[in-house]
Amino acid sequence: MNNGKAVQTKKKGAVCMAALLTSYFMTAVMLLILALLLYKMNLDESKVAAGILITYIVSGFTGGFVAGKGIASKKYLWGLGVGMLYFLILICVSAVSGRILLQEGLHLFTTMILCAGSGMMGGMLS
Repeated sequence: MNNGKAVQTKKKGAVCMAALLTSYFMTAVMLLILALLLYKMNLDESKVAAGILITYIVSGFTGGFVAGKGIASKKYLWGLGVGMLYFLILICVSAVSGRILLQEGLHLFTTMILCAGSGMMGGMLS
């Protein structure tokens, strides 16, 4: 009986890892497109910031969707979890690169809500 739970736990872990990898692949593609648009169209700062927010939303949604498809029960919670993991990894990478400032508290909270909410929405709609 315990062996079945261990297999389910491993499957859920693999699904979450695949969902996170999908999120970060989507992030890379969208940031590459944004960089190309910035290069070709000389976008101003507000348009770049909007593009980054859209990237967070689409990436979180995609990860939540993949998690919801792979895990049949409580899809919204798994999507929320993947969205939060996506955000936490973003924060860790930003901290290591020295990009997090204390002045950005509201921006960090907004980003967390966007990542978690879009992940949960992806899970719900999967």
